[in-house]
Amino acid sequence: MAGSQTPTLADQRLLPLLEHLARVGRREFETTLAPGGLRPRHLIALKLLSERGPASQQALADSLSLDPSNVVGLLNELEERKLITRRRDAADRRRHIVELSPRGQKELCDAYDRLRRIDDDLLSPLSARERATLYDLLVRAVGAKTPPCDIPEESADPVPEAKRRR
Repeated sequence: MAGSQTPTLADQRLLPLLEHLARVGRREFETTLAPGGLRPRHLIALKLLSERGPASQQALADSLSLDPSNVVGLLNELEERKLITRRRDAADRRRHIVELSPRGQKELCDAYDRLRRIDDDLLSPLSARERATLYDLLVRAVGAKTPPCDIPEESADPVPEAKRRR
């Protein structure tokens, strides 16, 4: 009875499970961020500026792995919404320095709050400890930094507040 045996490590393929979870999360992510008009690439650019501070357009293009002409379009969209500011570099007038605006920081924090709610829903079968372990393992696997606007430890309850009140 091969079907009832516990799978060996060689049989446990994580990638299909991660891909499925990512697909479901991405669908919710895009739906949740749509009201604010932020797209994933906007959020990543804002996150980089929040974590690393002001940057040249070229440095941002390198960090995003995008062609500089595509970064200009992305930054135009963010600047139109007043989420970033661009100014000439005093040391080299040919360069533009990009900075997260206070409105951009607020929008980023709001977006991360909405994403936390998706996490809460998507990962509700896991306990708080299991979620913390999963997070730590994923951070270690991708070598990522802790994202900005993390929710304080006391409010990182895996059960959304609206569900607890019922």
